[in-house]
Amino acid sequence: MNASRCELLRWQFDLTWSLFDYHLDRLEPEDFLWEPAELCWTVRRGSDGTWVPDWAESEPTPVPVPTSGWVSWHIGWWWSVTIDHLQGRVPREREEITWPGDGEAAIAWLRDLRTDWLSVLERLTDADLDAVAPFSWHDDPAHTVVHTVAWVNAELMKNVAEIGQLRLLRAVSTG
Repeated sequence: MNASRCELLRWQFDLTWSLFDYHLDRLEPEDFLWEPAELCWTVRRGSDGTWVPDWAESEPTPVPVPTSGWVSWHIGWWWSVTIDHLQGRVPREREEITWPGDGEAAIAWLRDLRTDWLSVLERLTDADLDAVAPFSWHDDPAHTVVHTVAWVNAELMKNVAEIGQLRLLRAVSTG
């Protein structure tokens, strides 16, 4: 069997999402803002009522442990911007991507992003995958759309593992 690259990337995304869905179905509202360590990044309500993520332009040493709320915002940020790029829209700035404000809304937001991402994947052809990526890491012009799609799968898998681990740690630490 010779599956196309689009089919393989979609299969990989679906596998990653199924692992995420497992955790999304089991997350409790308290999981999102639970701080697993003293040095922690989270989302905090700003003076205007919106939720603002902790952020530093250069990664601090040591790196703060994120909360599930922060990781869910992070997913929403990079995924929203990636979808903007691949749909030919002007990408939003990081500060324009806000966390919805609670676990249930965050889960709905992430599931909506999945739907948006599936519409991007459905229109891609193998030829589209060879196009120069509309944005690149480290300004490398060799990156193509296939790199972008593969990166989404890898970044999502990493973030899924982080949220899953945080959920499990909170469950065993709070009884």
